[in-house]
Amino acid sequence: MKSNILKITLPLSFFIFISSIIFVADNANYNFALRWVGAIPYGDKIGHATLYGVMAMLLNYGLSYRKVKGLQLGAVLVLTFAIIEEFSQIYIPSRTFDLYDILADIVGVILFSLLKAS
Repeated sequence: MKSNILKITLPLSFFIFISSIIFVADNANYNFALRWVGAIPYGDKIGHATLYGVMAMLLNYGLSYRKVKGLQLGAVLVLTFAIIEEFSQIYIPSRTFDLYDILADIVGVILFSLLKAS
C-alpha cells in the first residue's frame, strides 16, 4: 500500500514543484534561487537536465517502468512536456526559447531513466 502511495505522490509532487518554477519564470519573478542558478556557468542547462531527469526517474517509477515501443513511458511523457514547455516560451515575453535547453532535457531524461529502483 505504501509503495502505491509513493508511486503517485512522488511524481505528482515533483511535477507541482517544476510547474511552480515554470510559473515563477514565466512571470519574470526571478527569486533568489533562479538568480543563483543563473549565476553558475551552465547552471540553466544543469538545472534543466537535473529537474527533467529527476521528473522522468520518478514518473518511470510511478508507472512501474512501463515501456511503449521500447521506450520508458515516463521518459516519453516528461520529454513531451519539456519540449512543449520550451516551445511555449516563444510566446512569453519574459522567456527565451533555447534548443540547448531541449538538449539538456533530453540528456537528463536519458541519464536518469537509466536509474531504476530495486
